Amino acid sequence: MAAQTKGARTSEKLVETMLELIQVRGYSGTGLNVIVEQSGAPKGSMYFHFPEGKEQLAERAIMLAEQRFRDLITSATASEASPRELVKGLIDAFAALLVDSDYQLGCPVSVVTLEMGAHSERLRTACARAYESWIAATAEYLAALGYSDEEARQLGTAMVSTVEGAMIVARAQRDPEPLYSAGYLLSALLDQKGN
Repeated sequence: MAAQTKGARTSEKLVETMLELIQVRGYSGTGLNVIVEQSGAPKGSMYFHFPEGKEQLAERAIMLAEQRFRDLITSATASEASPRELVKGLIDAFAALLVDSDYQLGCPVSVVTLEMGAHSERLRTACARAYESWIAATAEYLAALGYSDEEARQLGTAMVSTVEGAMIVARAQRDPEPLYSAGYLLSALLDQKGN
């Protein structure tokens, strides 16, 4: 594996910084100067790596979040856990993210969707792709359990939507309980298939 170039490391650091700042400050509250300052990147590197500006950088940050959350789903489903164990593992991971960050971090895709979805087609599309990726990974797992493709798709959509909503409510209340309540509901729903 070839060593990562300095330019690639700088680009990656800018994306990582944008991803974190979106969660803490929102898209509009994240200025380019703050991104450059917190990333430690040279001042001119922002437009060198992202000549289309802040939207391009945010799009890449959303893609990184998409990949990380999809990897979490894929890893959990690959462990061949029962549906109940899968839901518990994912809910525990999301609750830990919230609690460990003192409710500063959550899902950056929901933040950008709510803030910019009606104002930037580029960012709305990136967010839609992220959600689709997570729904597809969940539906694939459910189809392997014996759900029809249509059932798996509907249930995967409901699962992603429920967890996303629960994360938003948990951040607002500064309490992971909405996530655990969502997990309980989803586990009960999945258990019905076994009956």
